[in-house]
This record gives sequence, structure tokens and C-alpha cells, in this order.
Amino acid sequence: EDWSTGRAAVRSPDQMELTEDELKKEVTRTLTANNPHIPQNIVRFSFKERAYKLVDNMDQTAIHFTLNGYLIHKDSDEGRRQSIRSSTEAGSFIEKAPVEASAEATEEAETKDEEPTEDAEGEGEGEGEGEGEKEAEAAEAAEAEEPPPPKVTERKLANQFNFIERGSTTYHNPPREKGLQTDPAPFETFSDNANQWFIYDAYIEELERMEKAKEKEKAKPAAVKKEDKKTGRKLSYVEPPVDSLRKVARAAKIAERMVNLNTYEDIAQDFKYFEDASDEFRGQKGTLLPLWKFQYEKNKKLAVTALSWNPKYKDLFAVGYGSYDFMKQGHGMLLLYTLKNPSFPEYSFSSESGVMCLDFHSDHPYLLAVGFYDGNVAIYNLKKASSQPSYKSSAKSGKHTEPVWQVKWQKDDMDNNSNFFSVSSDGRIVLWTLVKNELVHMDVIKLSADETTMQGPEGLQLQMLGSGTSFDFHKKIDYLFLVGTEEGKIYKCSKSYSSQFLDVFEAHHMAVDTISWNPFHLKVFISCSSDWTVKIWDHTIKTPLFVYDLSTAVGDVAWSPYSSTVFAAVTIDGQAHVFDLNINKLEPLCTQLVVTRKKNKTTHVQFNPVYPIIIVGDERGLTICLKLSPNLRKMPKEKKGQEVKKGPEVEIAKLEKLLSLVREPGSKE
Repeated sequence: EDWSTGRAAVRSPDQMELTEDELKKEVTRTLTANNPHIPQNIVRFSFKERAYKLVDNMDQTAIHFTLNGYLIHKDSDEGRRQSIRSSTEAGSFIEKAPVEASAEATEEAETKDEEPTEDAEGEGEGEGEGEGEKEAEAAEAAEAEEPPPPKVTERKLANQFNFIERGSTTYHNPPREKGLQTDPAPFETFSDNANQWFIYDAYIEELERMEKAKEKEKAKPAAVKKEDKKTGRKLSYVEPPVDSLRKVARAAKIAERMVNLNTYEDIAQDFKYFEDASDEFRGQKGTLLPLWKFQYEKNKKLAVTALSWNPKYKDLFAVGYGSYDFMKQGHGMLLLYTLKNPSFPEYSFSSESGVMCLDFHSDHPYLLAVGFYDGNVAIYNLKKASSQPSYKSSAKSGKHTEPVWQVKWQKDDMDNNSNFFSVSSDGRIVLWTLVKNELVHMDVIKLSADETTMQGPEGLQLQMLGSGTSFDFHKKIDYLFLVGTEEGKIYKCSKSYSSQFLDVFEAHHMAVDTISWNPFHLKVFISCSSDWTVKIWDHTIKTPLFVYDLSTAVGDVAWSPYSSTVFAAVTIDGQAHVFDLNINKLEPLCTQLVVTRKKNKTTHVQFNPVYPIIIVGDERGLTICLKLSPNLRKMPKEKKGQEVKKGPEVEIAKLEKLLSLVREPGSKE
């Protein structure tokens, strides 16, 4: 009876009661595809704008149900295999169907024949004749009619979703145990002492053994024939093939030098014996005799950016090639020439960046330090047959960020590690030390441009760094060195003070291209600049002692190794100037045009440490060797009854005498 009783609506006690108008009011609800659970405040870091940005496009998809299907595309490989399999099975089914149909037809015919005979027996004799006629007519009609075509039933594909799990077990081989017994290994107890002497002797024996093995290999002939006494066969030993060029390399080099000596015999004779006799009629003036010209086909478009003589082999010098035009920077080259073979360099190295400076090690003449335009420094080892530097700086090892303008080797430190200094436009003077086959850097000093500040953010005044262009270390005082800058100032610095300078010289109005201490006098140094001047200084006096205006920008200046008063300078108009303060304090003794081509500039000059020659490089990659005439290398004259004094003391006294005439009274000495 419960179903017949009325059911009352149950209301919640807090249900809102609405009026009829409120119930009839239509409330419009808009459904959107946005997921309400998606967070709206996701931010991600934008590397392009370098700030955190709000993510606008969030994925609004909410997955409620997923099901992996088993359908196969009909054009796939598996679909083609199934369609071929089903077609072959359908063909076999069609072949069986006609045979079964014919069998069924014969059975139906037999049943039809049996049924009328049974009816005829049950009925009277009067009807037998009539039935016999009908029977005959039915038989004729059955013969006249053709059997109906057999029906071909289509083979349904198996449902791939109905599957049966089957399992099988494999036979487990029974485990077997196999054991063996061996004799214990023989052992022996021994003892010995190990100390430095035994280790040293062991290494010496190993080295002697290796040397004997090398000698035996060298002693083996190219082909040795032996005859075996037992078999009578001839045995031959063939030496492994060696590059034929290596065997004749030394002989070919000597032959090449002999051919060049014959080719340039006149120049070689002039270099060794010729003395310009016309100097006697020129008074104090002198000349420069052109000798060899060194040029390589691959660097005609590069400028000579550095020159340096080898301290041990006096006829060997290195030439660095690059470009001073920052718009035309490319590859660089490092070549080493000898006076014995001016036609081709002895060593050749290529670099990705232009070579800006180089310097030979005084104690290890096979080590060559090189500075590049891209801020890297490298060390080339001439003993190694490699085209790449043995050591090179990188961005990780503290390379410069601007071109390296000069490098200088220093004495080995307390741990006998080789080290050199470099100066660059980035204002850093860096000490590079070779520690365990690795270049380790340390910033010695950072140049700061006085009274040069830059306006920074929020009104901050940022200190500008100075740009170093050249430097030189004192010949006797190891910690003292001078630095020239692009602003024209010269700073006297110490290795011990990295934050302040010992003194500042307002030297030039443009960049200081070269600065060099006098090889004899400990207080005197020389500087040249693009402001057309060459100045000689005493580092204890802030004003220059001698000033020479050469009427055009000066590229390089160098002291002579044989006299404290002789120096040479080259200018960008292609001329070389040679001065001797002891003879003429006002004008050069020789001003000679070195390059013949127009718009060509001379860039560097260097004196040979032994021979009376200089080498001059230009912007077209040509290096020319010039011999000084007798007037440019005059030595003190002999006085009657007195021996001529020679040596550094004489040179120091000669220059000191000149400086005493120029120094102001009361200045430091």
C-alpha cells in the first residue's frame, strides 16, 4: 500500500522561498570552454626581454576519459597483411561451396522420388494410372529445369576485440653442480728498499735501454738477406718505409742556402765587406745601404706589425703580420727568416687573428710569445714540428678583451716557471705564467684614465679605464716598468703596487706607439707617438730632455745596441731616420726613403744585436734589411799614447755628459 500513499516534498530548512514572479523570471547562464581550475597567474622568465612575463595562453583542455583503440588503418602494413589473408581464405571457401551444393541437390531429388511411390501404394488401383502419368511429367520437368546456382556465403572477418588469453609453460632444465679443484698458485715472500737512489737508477737503466734500442734500429740496413742453413731458403728483412723528404730535408735546406748565396752573392759581399767611402766627403751625414728584401706570397695584403731578433742566432728574426685597420681584420701570419735564405721563411705559422706583437725568450730562444688582435696570447715552440701554438689563452683563462699591443718575457720566477707580461687596450697589464703546461694569468695593474668619467645610471660617475699601447721593463730594476697609453700619458709603475702609479708623464698629445729604456743608461728612456714627435726622458724628471719633430706620425723607435746615443725611427711617409746625439743633438744624421711605392707606410724598425744592420717593415708585408754607413756607427777616436776605452761605462759617461748640458740646475741626478 505504500505506492498508493502520496509523497510529500521535503525542503531544506535553509532553502530560499521565492515568489511567483521570481520563479517565472528567466535566468540566462553562459557556458564557456574555459577550465575554471586552471591557474591564472603563471609567470615564466623571458630570455629575449630578460624579465618575468605573465603566461596568457593556458591549455584549457580537461580529459575525463581515454581509451586506447585497436583499430588498424587499412593502408598500413598490418592492414594490408590482414586484407590479403582474408581474401585468400574467402577464395578457398568459394571453391568448397559448389561441391557441397551439388551433394545437397542430389539428396533432395532422391527424397522427392520416394514420396510419390509411397502415396501410390496406399491409394486404390483406379488412381494408379493417373498418378503414373503425373509422375512421368514431373520427371520430365525436373530434367528440363537447370539446378539453381549455389549461394556463396561471405566470410566474416574475425572480431579483433574478442581475444583469448593462452598460456604455456616451458621446460625448466634441472640445475647441475660442477666443481673443480686446482693446485694453489706458488707464492714467494720477498722484500726490498725503495728510495730516491733506486728509483733514479731504474730510470737511468730504462733510458739506456731505450737509447740502445734506437741505435740498433738505426744500424739495421734497408734490406738484409740471410740464408737458413737447415732449409736453404733465403730470408730478407726490409726496413719499414720512411718519408723520403725527411731524409733529404737537411741536405735540401743546405743546398737551397747555397743556391741563394750564389744568387745574392753581390748583396752578401756588400753585407760583409762594403763600407761606403763617400762618408768621408759627407761630413757628419750617413746613408743606409739596402740589402735583402724579405717577402712572402701569402701575406702581401698584410702589414708588418712586429719585428724581433733571436737572442741566440743573430741572423734569425721573426716577423708578425696583421692589420692596423680595425675595419679590415682577418687572418694573421708569423714568419721566421734568416739572412742565409731571404727567398723563403724558415718557419711559417698561420693564425685566425692578426699578429700584433711578439718577443723571443732570452734564455730559451726557441720560445716565442705572440699577442693577437682578438686579445689572445700564445707561445710557439720552434722545436716542435706543429703549426699550432703550444700554449694559448682563451676566454676562460682570462684573455684580453681588446688587441694585445706588446708582450715581454721576464726572468723565471722563484719556482723556475717561465713568465711574460702583456698590455692591451682594455687597460689590463697581465702576467702570464707557464705552470704545469698551462697558461695562468694574473692582473698586475689596471690603468685608469684620470679626469675621464662616464655618466652612468641614476647619476653615477663611472671611472674609465686607460688603454695601454706599449710598455717596457727596466734593464736592471726588475719591478720597475713604463706604460704608454692612447691618451699620450706615460705611467711609471711597479709590480708591487697594483692600484697606484709611481709617477705620470704628460708625454704626448696622441697615442704612445713605442717606449723603450736605454740599454746602457739606467735613467733614460725614449718614446714616440703619432703626434710627430720623438722624446728622450729621464724618469726622475717630468719634462723631456730632447724633443724631435719629424713632421709626420712616427711608427716606431729603437735604441742601437752598440751606442748609448744612437737610435733610429721610422715615419708613415716611408722614411727612416737615424740619430746620434753625440754628433748632432738637433738633426738626424740620415733621413732616407726606405719604401718606393706610393701610399705605403713604414711600421717598425729593429737593430741587429751584432751586425751593423737594421730591418724595417712596411704596410705591404715587405721587410727590408739596411746596412748602416760608417758615419752612423762612429766609435771614439784613438788618441796618441792612449788606449781607446770601450764598454758600458764609456757609453754611460758619454750619454751622461750630454744630459748634464740639458738638465736644469738643481734637478735630480
